[in-house]
Amino acid sequence: MTDHLLGMTGLSKVDIFRYLDVAQAFVEVSERDNKKVPDLRGKTVVNIFFEPSTRTLASFDIAGKRLSADTINVNASSSSMQKGETLLDTVRTIESMNPDVLVIRHSESGAPHFVAKHLTRTAVVNAGDGAHEHPTQALLDLLTIRQHFAAEGRGLEGLRVGFVGDVRHSRVARSNVWAHLALGNKIRLIGPPTLVPADFIKVFGSDDVSVVHNLAEGLQDLDVVVCLRMQLERQDQNFVPNLDEYSKEYCLSERLLMRHAPRSVVLHPGPLNRGTEISGEVADGPRSLVLRQVNNGVAVRMAVLSILAGSVESRTMSLGR
Repeated sequence: MTDHLLGMTGLSKVDIFRYLDVAQAFVEVSERDNKKVPDLRGKTVVNIFFEPSTRTLASFDIAGKRLSADTINVNASSSSMQKGETLLDTVRTIESMNPDVLVIRHSESGAPHFVAKHLTRTAVVNAGDGAHEHPTQALLDLLTIRQHFAAEGRGLEGLRVGFVGDVRHSRVARSNVWAHLALGNKIRLIGPPTLVPADFIKVFGSDDVSVVHNLAEGLQDLDVVVCLRMQLERQDQNFVPNLDEYSKEYCLSERLLMRHAPRSVVLHPGPLNRGTEISGEVADGPRSLVLRQVNNGVAVRMAVLSILAGSVESRTMSLGR
């Protein structure tokens, strides 16, 4: 059976650390003058994105090239789907060309799972599906956190992690929460009731997840704060009165962090809406790990492609089949 990475749901602690260990090795490769390795020479990676993307698409493309794979980026807006072809017919056509990995982003939750179910020879990577999951973002966030706490002699376990903002629509939050639960960490979902409904706890089915609607209370003693993008394209749906009111209550400031979570570090999946969800002082300050997240993106995606295309001895991993 072909291995896929469709989400963090179902991945074990062993699976997660395997990805992170391989990714860390590729971080070191990315710091060399010659950043290319022959791991995937002769392999083909196809990136097909049905939603706009800059960071994720570019990092998958760079990751494939650094592994010496042939990479092909398919612009879905100019694909045959615009002529009426179904998603299944599109990906089956691509598979008939014998690529080794298909990286897909789609607006519909579950689209990568549907594709993986019907492909027999090609590994599928979920690069984001609707509001469902974004597993490689979660992995690069974990790698970034791991690197930071390693300097303090700490690991990824036993942490208090908060997610602030639009949790309702965030596939980044979902993948991260599943990952941190696998690691045994405590999770706080923080934001207004419209964006962080109290019944979200039921989604994860764990006593280690709590919902807090007051920012100061939610930040108390956190080790890690993940600030989520306020999705401006959804503001016509009245989840908040307006962005000014939201920022007054939930914009992450250095003053609040110093008072309630003085030793915390801050992550953000990007792009940042400065002054709305995060202040410039925090985004550019010493507790911000945002730039390190971007740097780690290529290494994590190199690890994912390398493992799934078979250049790393990892066939015993479950990998979210």
